[in-house]
Amino acid sequence: MVGCTLAGASFTATVLSGARFERCKLPRVRFSHADLRETVFEDCQFADPATQGGAVFAFSRLDSARLARCDLTHARFEGSDLYDVRFEACNLLGAVFARTSFGRTFGRKVERIAAELVDCNLELADLSAARLPGARLARSRLREADLTGADLEGADLTGADLFQAIVDGAKLSGADLAGAEVSGLDLRRLATYQGLKITADQQYRLLDAMGIDVQPG
Repeated sequence: MVGCTLAGASFTATVLSGARFERCKLPRVRFSHADLRETVFEDCQFADPATQGGAVFAFSRLDSARLARCDLTHARFEGSDLYDVRFEACNLLGAVFARTSFGRTFGRKVERIAAELVDCNLELADLSAARLPGARLARSRLREADLTGADLEGADLTGADLFQAIVDGAKLSGADLAGAEVSGLDLRRLATYQGLKITADQQYRLLDAMGIDVQPG
């Protein structure tokens, strides 16, 4: 579909797997138990500026879906499967990811996590308790995002903006924060940070956030 308008539409148990939406207006759209696997949304408007409402993806499958340059302000992803999803240059301001899974089980004991949220605006987003080890969030804006208890071990956060992000109990072991904005990031609030990758100039900001006064040598 190109240039369509589906304001306030409700898709319940609808199969849209592999569908493509381009330059569509979808304000207040609700997907409930919908099949959106491998669906592509490009340059689509999900937010409703008049009501400040966003789209709802409830108990839906978005495995391998791709959303590029979409306005998903205040969108809610509730109990949905987002394995191998890719958000590219999307506005996810205030978006909520509640009880959402980015993983898939292979066999009885093997679970893989795959997700990309690259060049996105995730300011004020709720990613609390999200399991995103090894995920790509490069160059995304996470200012004041809620990352409480989130698992971001081994994640790519290069060039991301973590200013005043809520990181209580978050796991960042092995994550790559090279070039990221880390002012105010207090490592003491993290659950793990062993092997955290940063550049030399970032160490002073991290130490300052911990109340350590670094004097020139």
